[in-house]
Amino acid sequence: MTSCSFSLHGIGVSGGIAIGKTRLVSHATLDVSQYSIAPEHVSAEQNRLDKAIIDVRRELQVLRQEMAATELADDIDAFIDVQETLLNDVSLTEDTKAYIAEHGCNAEWALVQKMDAWIALFGQIEDEYLRDRKFDVMQVVERIVKQLMGKAVDSLPETSSDPHTILIAHDLSPADLLQFKHRRFAAFVTDLGGATSHTAIVARSLGVPALVGMRMARQIVHEGETVIVDGDQNCIIVNPSRVVLAQYRALYQKQKARREALMSLVRRRSKTRDDVDISLTVNIEIPDDLSLALKVGAQGIGLFRTEFLYLNQKTLPDEHTQFLAYRRVVRGIKGKPVILRTLDLGYDKINAQVDMLARVMPNPALGLRAIRLCFAEPELFTIQLRAILRASAYGKLKIMIPMLSSVSEIEQTFDAINAVKKTLAEENIAFDRDIEIGAMIEVPAAALAITPFLKNFSFLSIGTNDLIQYMLAIDRADEAVAQLYDPVHPAMLKLLAHVIKSANRAKVPISMCGEMAGNPEMTRLLLGLGLRHFSMPASTLLAVKERVINTDISALKKLADRILRCTQPTKIQALIAEINSL
Repeated sequence: MTSCSFSLHGIGVSGGIAIGKTRLVSHATLDVSQYSIAPEHVSAEQNRLDKAIIDVRRELQVLRQEMAATELADDIDAFIDVQETLLNDVSLTEDTKAYIAEHGCNAEWALVQKMDAWIALFGQIEDEYLRDRKFDVMQVVERIVKQLMGKAVDSLPETSSDPHTILIAHDLSPADLLQFKHRRFAAFVTDLGGATSHTAIVARSLGVPALVGMRMARQIVHEGETVIVDGDQNCIIVNPSRVVLAQYRALYQKQKARREALMSLVRRRSKTRDDVDISLTVNIEIPDDLSLALKVGAQGIGLFRTEFLYLNQKTLPDEHTQFLAYRRVVRGIKGKPVILRTLDLGYDKINAQVDMLARVMPNPALGLRAIRLCFAEPELFTIQLRAILRASAYGKLKIMIPMLSSVSEIEQTFDAINAVKKTLAEENIAFDRDIEIGAMIEVPAAALAITPFLKNFSFLSIGTNDLIQYMLAIDRADEAVAQLYDPVHPAMLKLLAHVIKSANRAKVPISMCGEMAGNPEMTRLLLGLGLRHFSMPASTLLAVKERVINTDISALKKLADRILRCTQPTKIQALIAEINSL
């Protein structure tokens, strides 16, 4: 065992610091052998695949039953729902069986080869959340392979005697983490995974520091080594020196005290020192995210992304399936408002009966996506609108339309909504006839020519993730230009100021739901620009709330105006630091 100190960097999916001894988790990999199957045995090999899939379904149901009475039931249900969707996908069975017959090979080999093809398709998806669903595919295929190889699903090591254990694995599924939550561990690190994978989502719900996408950690780190996991700086430090260890222990105690202090803010009113109310809501992607939203005291759902319903589907979700999901969120938030964004996908992102994955475009971010796709596929849009409007009868639901850029698109949107309203009324189906309709401001054309948006919509929301991408001509999914993605670029700040000022002057509520809204370092700048409604990941809400209640807005405007006049990046950063020191 080496005593040399070194660090590794990955993707931080759950913040915080953990210090402990490593425990290597042995997980079967998908490195399977290939062997030939005689033609007369192909049918038996295909039947072996069917049996393995049935066994995995049974295994997941047992897991669901075991976790049903725990506080993690919703989390495990969300994971199992996705796994079962994959297991029920015809392409999983039929494509693999066809490969077995065509190549005369064993089921394990055929399954892994088909998985590689599916992963390649997911790699072409622009949206990070949907792109990370490839890890769900890998995990369900691994479960089937283990059944085919006669191996039990590996479990985490016994760690109940030491709550300072750092788990190091090639990969961990959400089921692994949830099923063994009662065995206390301090943090985990995996070679695989993405920032929005289901494993990452569960890691945040468990409240333990976690890093994924570490690539070679499982091979480099040894059993029993002292490791610091820094989920904030996206790194682990192996065999730290005494000085570094002492520094991190002190930092750990500070963070622990800070987390406790932030939780004390849950019931505090979100208002500034000079008594200005600030609305703090959360972004969610699946209905199960509601529990964390309620835990941090969110004032509502500022962005409910509906794309998850379309993921990995051989057929598009029907009206009833969507209605149940939307109604669950509206009821679950207990009377608070829910802003539901209509489908923000493109042909590159969903696999449905129209074979959308076959129509991958050179640049999906600029192609037939979001409202453009809804106009191109009116039946798709109508089904979703019917489900949304039906759910509006159960609470304060609002509709938000993504990627609008022109007056003609605005008119077409309202024509579609009004047509669905008329049909529902004729069918005597209940819905909120005065439902509020809003628009995302995420295309520079909409931001610069904002007047028709202010006249036609009840509210607006700035989607900074795409707005920055389009404003600076930077593909945010391209690592080669990631360093150019700059939320405080002078042009971007001027555009934000223009949008916020225009909306405030017209007395149209405007919020921000991009990553910028959840960054406490940006809170005072945005307040100084006139923003009063924020929507963000639940994990950052209390930190933003703390910044809000310690701010005097009257002191911000002069510094915000200075930042807007500045063109030097270093000077802008210095002024932001100054505004945060007030």
